[in-house]
Amino acid sequence: MKVISKNVWILSLVSLFTDIASEMLYPIMPIYLKSIGFSILIIGVLEGVAEALAGLSKGYFGKLSDTSQKRLPFIQMGYGLSALSKPLLVLFNAPLWVFFSRSIDRLGKGIRTGARDAMLSDEAGPKTKGAVFGFHRSMDTLGAAIGPLIALAYLYYHPASYKPLFFIAFIPGVLALLITFFIKEKKKTTISEQKRPGFLAIVNYWKESPKAYKQVAIGLLAFALINSSDVFLLLQLKQFGWSDTHIIALYILYNFVYALFAFPMGKLADKLGLKPTFILGLILFSIVYLGFSFELNTTVYLCLFVMYGLYAAATEGIAKAWISNITDKKDTATAIGTLAGFQSICTLIASSVGGFIWYQFGANILFTTAGISTLVCICYLIFGTEKNS
Repeated sequence: MKVISKNVWILSLVSLFTDIASEMLYPIMPIYLKSIGFSILIIGVLEGVAEALAGLSKGYFGKLSDTSQKRLPFIQMGYGLSALSKPLLVLFNAPLWVFFSRSIDRLGKGIRTGARDAMLSDEAGPKTKGAVFGFHRSMDTLGAAIGPLIALAYLYYHPASYKPLFFIAFIPGVLALLITFFIKEKKKTTISEQKRPGFLAIVNYWKESPKAYKQVAIGLLAFALINSSDVFLLLQLKQFGWSDTHIIALYILYNFVYALFAFPMGKLADKLGLKPTFILGLILFSIVYLGFSFELNTTVYLCLFVMYGLYAAATEGIAKAWISNITDKKDTATAIGTLAGFQSICTLIASSVGGFIWYQFGANILFTTAGISTLVCICYLIFGTEKNS
């Protein structure tokens, strides 16, 4: 049986080009916003609200996709909005305009995520979910590694010239949208007559969802409350005296390791089991965070970031495959979108609490607490979820 179908390839290429566009701007976004007069506080509020909008909209649009039994329109609209937002961000400097443009980008992510992941799930069988989601994550993360490299090369020749980079990022964004027109959506044999969902679709689905879904979701959300922004890892290296260039290079290494191993980890999960593979990833996460509690030599940090890439490869795509296997096929987009919505709230809390712990008690306490708390999550997933979930 062919594991990676044509639609999976196309969706993966779409994600690759979209991430090239997004990650090209990720390292310079705060620098650009500061250059046009934004304070750190306003930047934080802007990013927090934009990410919350993306997360909360995933459940609603996932449910809408399931109700309409259509995937492609949501995928195309979502990627289209994200591409359009890139040049819009630099047309005007007014805070409200920047907020509007950034929100369009995140709303696009919210619109497409549930429908895209449901289509990926439809392209796989129960025994190939790990490979399909792993392959998609691999291509997606390859884009996340290529994007910053393009930005670094551009800024090397054009230092502090930020605005043209936003228009350059528009090109891979448009390519991603154009590629979506090669997707062939499977026709549904039945027509849904469900009512249009309300915006509280994520709350309603949680009440109706299967027991196995709730058990797994509780574990994933508990981990999301621990898993604060990667920025804290990079700031710790900065505190240890690393240069900006070396820190960015290490972040790119992390993305390449993630991209390289996401597909093999997915295939391993199909053989070993989604749950054991995910738990393996959490063990790696715990080791990395406990390691960052100490000031170590360069080689050890390189090893820790390689492990961090392996952790991501063993968890992000695997979690979606796991969720899609324990929910009804007709609710796949809703289930994944609902989880993503709650995770976005937990991540926002995690980063806020993480910043507070760092400020009040120091970075070492933050990393030690996260590492030990992850071990508690592992115990819950082992003993608190169904064996065959």
